[in-house]
Amino acid sequence: SLHEWLQAASQEPGASFLSRGAASMAQIVGLPLVQWLNQPEGRYPGVCTLTSHLAAVSSVAISPDGTRIVSASIDGMVNIWDATTGALVRTLTGHSGAVLSVAFSRDGTRIVSGSDNGLVRIWDAETGTKVLTLRGHSVSVCAVAFSEDGRRIVSGSADELVKIWDAETGAEVHTLIGHAGTVWSVAFSPDRTRVVSGSEDKLVKIWDAATGAEIRTLRGHS
Repeated sequence: SLHEWLQAASQEPGASFLSRGAASMAQIVGLPLVQWLNQPEGRYPGVCTLTSHLAAVSSVAISPDGTRIVSASIDGMVNIWDATTGALVRTLTGHSGAVLSVAFSRDGTRIVSGSDNGLVRIWDAETGTKVLTLRGHSVSVCAVAFSEDGRRIVSGSADELVKIWDAETGAEVHTLIGHAGTVWSVAFSPDRTRVVSGSEDKLVKIWDAATGAEIRTLRGHS
């Protein structure tokens, strides 16, 4: 399991997950829990369990500087946690349905979340203020990500669409059409020129982020 893998890796000499900015947490799917490993010294990792959510935790992310954790839940809440103490820093309220995906911007100042009512929301990570609501998907938003420069957001949905948004204005920039199933995962390339998406249709697609054109389809999953 991911948790067991993190435990094993953390016992390697010099292992320090948070100092490396790695995804040093184990998402407990189906339970209202978040666990992460935070012990840079010693043979055995420290495990902290965060238990504020009232329903299953669907998505987690760590801030680029390693000081904050954000979690999304079926309970409709987005929680921000102190990665050092495990304290709940803030709860972001505003989604009316289950929150399925969450991510930090590269500079750690904003959070993006996607919910099962088709909405994408952008939040101020420091104050918890809702900055923008992005409307365009008709059903659940299963994946969200910021571009490296923070100027774009990409979202994937059960409506089989991938959308690219202007993160400053909330405007829809492109709708990428080509998947024949729920889009479960999306990401930008570091230079922001490409988007990659993975879908229930067993395909991985690479897209031109500037034009929305499909570049390549990767086939191999069964």
